[in-house]
Amino acid sequence: MSDDLIQVGRVAGAFGVRGEVRITSFTADPLALLGYKTLQREDGSPALTLTTARAATGSIVVRAKEVETREQAEALRGLKLYISRAELPAPDEDEFYVTDLIGLAVVTADGEPLGAVKAVQDFGAGDLLEITPPEGGQTWYLPFTREAVPEVRIAERVVVAVKPNEVE
Repeated sequence: MSDDLIQVGRVAGAFGVRGEVRITSFTADPLALLGYKTLQREDGSPALTLTTARAATGSIVVRAKEVETREQAEALRGLKLYISRAELPAPDEDEFYVTDLIGLAVVTADGEPLGAVKAVQDFGAGDLLEITPPEGGQTWYLPFTREAVPEVRIAERVVVAVKPNEVE
């Protein structure tokens, strides 16, 4: 995947019997996906060209130029949808996109290295930072909350975290 691409959604399956596609949106405003028109695949090739969209519970329902039947829509289930980072507005000062966290060093307030951010995951209970320890090995998760991560310094490429309690 290109570093220039940002995942903005995932096809959840078909909606109805007329070829509409249900998409789980990862944008603040789910209907914003319609404004991007052509969503891309992970390799940068075109995936879906959206023509209409409406809100649905936990997702949006769209019509796409490439999809005419329920079967075609269902075949797209699980397809990750991306846009070029250049299409996103620049974040305000002291703001960042979640994808900007990938690769940042994770340190305590005293500067003790805890690792690096490998990924940002959400298994349903909120964002978690997946951390690769400095010495390598098994990754671990840190809740991405103000209590666990009091500071993010994008310009310095550092996430300041509260050291997790030692597990006995």
